Amino acid sequence: MGREHILIIEDDEDIQQLVSFNLVKAGFHVSCVDNGEDGLGLLKTEKIDCLLLDIMLPGKNGFAICRQIREDPRCSLPIIMLTAKIDDQEIIEGLECGANDYVTKPFSPKVLIARIKAALRRQTFETDSTPQNTEKTITIKNLKIYPERHELLVDEQKIQLTYTEFAILSMLVRRPGWVYTRQQIIDTVRGDDYAVTQRMIDVQVFSLRKKLGQAGNNIETVRGIGYRFKD
Repeated sequence: MGREHILIIEDDEDIQQLVSFNLVKAGFHVSCVDNGEDGLGLLKTEKIDCLLLDIMLPGKNGFAICRQIREDPRCSLPIIMLTAKIDDQEIIEGLECGANDYVTKPFSPKVLIARIKAALRRQTFETDSTPQNTEKTITIKNLKIYPERHELLVDEQKIQLTYTEFAILSMLVRRPGWVYTRQQIIDTVRGDDYAVTQRMIDVQVFSLRKKLGQAGNNIETVRGIGYRFKD
């Protein structure tokens, strides 16, 4: 796996030490901070390959930190949330923030390392498979999508989408008329080992349609299967 640089933002010193010890042992380079502001500062000065982000932090919580990171389209590193509990609302908020995965405390260091490696593999695949300088803009109907800038225009008006909403829309418009199952959307947008229910995809599509306004009618529900973008 090499010497990928993992940043841990966690205010519990015992968890910091446990995680960093096991990651170093697994061959990673590790940095630790105990609050989000210091973590954001480190992201500006260091090349970080993956972020482990606690939700309950002093000052800004993990969700706020995640949102701030995803506002910068140049910062696409995998983010794995560390949380003491997991429920539907927390999953939804994490999806909207742009988290790639969740690990629930207490966790097995071996499972955490496996999740990190999986996230890094997906990141490498996405980077290697993205055409360079060939797809600047996707234009369909009254939508203009700029994948590299994470930007959407509807009738020339900029629309703010979350990380997951943008990924779902980008997936659907690339193949108009093509029907994607909810599971295919999860696997493509989040990876096949991402712990999220298909119901969460319905929530994301509902929110996406609402933000698109009239243009949201182009996203069709195919009963019993999934979704497609009208061709």
